[in-house]
Amino acid sequence: MDLLVIGQLRDRTLRFGELHRAVTGISQRMLTRTLRQLERDGLLTRTVHPSVPPRVEYTLTELGATLLDSVTGLADWATTHRRRIMAHRRSYDG
Repeated sequence: MDLLVIGQLRDRTLRFGELHRAVTGISQRMLTRTLRQLERDGLLTRTVHPSVPPRVEYTLTELGATLLDSVTGLADWATTHRRRIMAHRRSYDG
């Protein structure tokens, strides 16, 4: 999931809902955990704007951007093949 999130943030800042729609098949809970870990690792920043409801945006950090050359291909591959992978998982898990 980390690669998919990094791949989505490569060109722009996104809000949680935008990321959730872009990374299909991920639960809100898993996306939240992934974002927290990436923030902890220093790969993205989380900005909370004071509004009701709060508006939260995510952006790659300078360190996170250094991963783009390496992970863009992997993220694109994962996005392209996500449905097939999920189908194999469902079949395997029976």
